[in-house]
Amino acid sequence: MENFTLRPHSSTCFLPLPITRTSHHLLRFQFYPSPSSPTLRLRPRPRPRVAVASSSSSKSKVLNGLRVDNVERRQQEQQAPPVSASEDVSKIVGIWPPWKNIPQRYKLIGTTSLAFVICNMDKVNLSVAIIPMSHQFGWNSSMAGLVQSSFFWGYALSQLPGGWLAKTFGGRKVLEVGVLVWSVATAFVPLVAGYMPGLLLSRVLVGIGEGVSPSAATDLIARLIPLEERSRAVAFVFGGLSVGSVMGLLLAPPVIQSLGWESVFYLFGFLGVAWFLGFQVLEGGEAQLHAGSLSLPGVQRTTIQSQKSSLKELNSSFKDVPWKSFFRSPAVWAMIYAHFCGSWGHYTCLSWLPTYFSEELNLNLTEAAWVSILPPLASVFMTNIAAQLADNLIARGVETTTVRKICQSIAFLSPAICMTLSSLDLGLPPWEIVSILTGGLALSSFALSGLYCTHQDMSPEYASILLGITNTVGAIPGIVGVALTGYLLDSTHSWSISLFAPSIFFYLTGTFIWLAFASSKPQSFSEEN
Repeated sequence: MENFTLRPHSSTCFLPLPITRTSHHLLRFQFYPSPSSPTLRLRPRPRPRVAVASSSSSKSKVLNGLRVDNVERRQQEQQAPPVSASEDVSKIVGIWPPWKNIPQRYKLIGTTSLAFVICNMDKVNLSVAIIPMSHQFGWNSSMAGLVQSSFFWGYALSQLPGGWLAKTFGGRKVLEVGVLVWSVATAFVPLVAGYMPGLLLSRVLVGIGEGVSPSAATDLIARLIPLEERSRAVAFVFGGLSVGSVMGLLLAPPVIQSLGWESVFYLFGFLGVAWFLGFQVLEGGEAQLHAGSLSLPGVQRTTIQSQKSSLKELNSSFKDVPWKSFFRSPAVWAMIYAHFCGSWGHYTCLSWLPTYFSEELNLNLTEAAWVSILPPLASVFMTNIAAQLADNLIARGVETTTVRKICQSIAFLSPAICMTLSSLDLGLPPWEIVSILTGGLALSSFALSGLYCTHQDMSPEYASILLGITNTVGAIPGIVGVALTGYLLDSTHSWSISLFAPSIFFYLTGTFIWLAFASSKPQSFSEEN
């Protein structure tokens, strides 16, 4: 006996009656002709008989193609068994939490950005707390610069190990440990503040914890995000630094004035520990994350090594990194120098701008902190503009190297021009100087669509290690530049010489090197090695 499928002609509809079998191959249907088309045409299409696994599958084939409009559908719903309250609740609970169906890569990118928010909150709190701490402990500018620069000792030391660990164990695990380390060390600062070696050690540990985070984030982005989305992903993650600066400068002054400078370290340390605990409940892991990334276009298919690797395997993994090929590439050297130049201006301003605004404008602690919020706040908006611009240019076919050079040149030349105007004696009122500096430092966030994307562009496989290399050199200004600024300030009593002149020099030379040698063309360092 042949199998047939009923297909309605015109607006004619069929409604199956309660199923009762009159033979093994027959289902009964009630015919409901519409007023406009009372006729029924049956066009049987015989098909070869196929083996049917079950009676339910055969029914689905027979019913294939039938269309039931609203009237008949309501009749079916009346005949259907009532839905229990527990089933209704399960449907409602099934869509909670609202981010449950968000792709895994977006969840991890979002939580990584939140970690960077807390990271810079911990980083900038000392630039505000250093003022009452200096008064309490009798520190001069040189000593205050030493305390602030100690963070960058650990930050510099952790870059290469952080990049290698991220490549070996995956960025997720490295990020977790880094956040926990810096948060606990931040909470210990008030306990050892009166003992200088202990204070310096705690700040070094904070730097180590925060130092591995950029490499971990770079590893996640390189594994997950395709090229046409990369600028926005980098901007969203590293843009958390600007948000953290704003929130830290907003929260630190009132907390310090109300509860003392010690309280801000306890509070921000607790936020980091809370993030660590919340990150543990994020569904999925590095294996699921990697499995999802394999289907994305433009994403390098890399293998995540087992966390149970032996010491011998880890040592072999470290030796397999093509170190010589890295340092033979002019593009890598361009990234190294550009990172150094950008970090000099960023770290010195991050550490000394609250003091600069306080002394130049005669503002109190809260007012100086509020003014210091303006550059990172403007950077939050500028970061999104830069990312959209870069991704749109790449999507339209503009060469990736050209886009990265344009963005990084804007990031260097804009603050250099604004710092030059601020350092010259042009008779500008203080608030105009603040506005000029805010604009220049905000435009420096174009670097997130320039330099900070180039590591992933060149080699997704070694992106975390490349960032570890450039960030190691980029941390030197935090050690030398922050302390040198305090020393020059004590010696010259000139903010133009101590803070602005060195930054202008490095911004200009960095632009020249970047335009001459930078490249985003993919490179297979392993083959060269």
